[in-house]
Amino acid sequence: MAEVTTNSASTLDDIVFAERNKAYGAYSLRKGYSKTVYRALIIGSALFLIAMAAPTIINVLTPEEEVPVEVEVDLMKIPPPPIDPNEPPPPPPPPVEVPKVNTVKFLPPEVKPDEEVPEETPPPTVEELKEAVSADKTQEGDPNAEEAIAAPEETAGPTRVEAAVEVAPKKEEEVFTVVEQQPEFPGGTAAMYAWLGKNMRYPAAASRANISGRVFVSFVVNADGSIQDVQVMKGLGFGTDEEAKRVVQQMPKWRPGKQSGRPVRVKFNLPINFQLE
Repeated sequence: MAEVTTNSASTLDDIVFAERNKAYGAYSLRKGYSKTVYRALIIGSALFLIAMAAPTIINVLTPEEEVPVEVEVDLMKIPPPPIDPNEPPPPPPPPVEVPKVNTVKFLPPEVKPDEEVPEETPPPTVEELKEAVSADKTQEGDPNAEEAIAAPEETAGPTRVEAAVEVAPKKEEEVFTVVEQQPEFPGGTAAMYAWLGKNMRYPAAASRANISGRVFVSFVVNADGSIQDVQVMKGLGFGTDEEAKRVVQQMPKWRPGKQSGRPVRVKFNLPINFQLE
């Protein structure tokens, strides 16, 4: 049996690997473990500090770019330069010399008494007008010069200011409920119901549900007899309301109601029967 001798300087590794297994490498790895851990901790701390300080270092080493400052200047708010009262005004521009062109006397006809009519002058021919311009007198000028059109003189008086005139909105005509002469379907009430019976269709849904009754419709007869604002006041449903409204909207023009002899708008109520045979 091997004898193990210990002293105060021996470590745990020395005791575990005493005279055995030191050549396998585990002894060397465990003996240098502390130094390896310390070295890794120092290197890791150094890299962490460098990473944290990197932005600051980059800002210090990189010069800041100057941002141009934009200043808005309103030229309309710049005061005009001071005017020296002793300084003479600038001279007017020299007049533009207009070249003379060939002209032919050709005055527009004017109605005058016989005694004031001057001696008749024949109008210029087409060949003369090709080489000259019609004017109040005949003169010779440059045949190659172009006719100059003088600009109208500016008036010194105040300009006319146009003012907008508000147009009052058109007032809608009053709708009467009772008038001296009620509106009427062309041909009377019997003709109206005959027209309704001819043009109205019984809704299929109301027919299947065996629905019968009256649909009360309200509408306005305009002054020209047209129908407007058709509304169902009391209906039956199952498509009868829509059919009553449709057939009323397709009615021909009525004879308008009158008040004081004048056609006016009148509100009219009409019951429409839906009866299954």
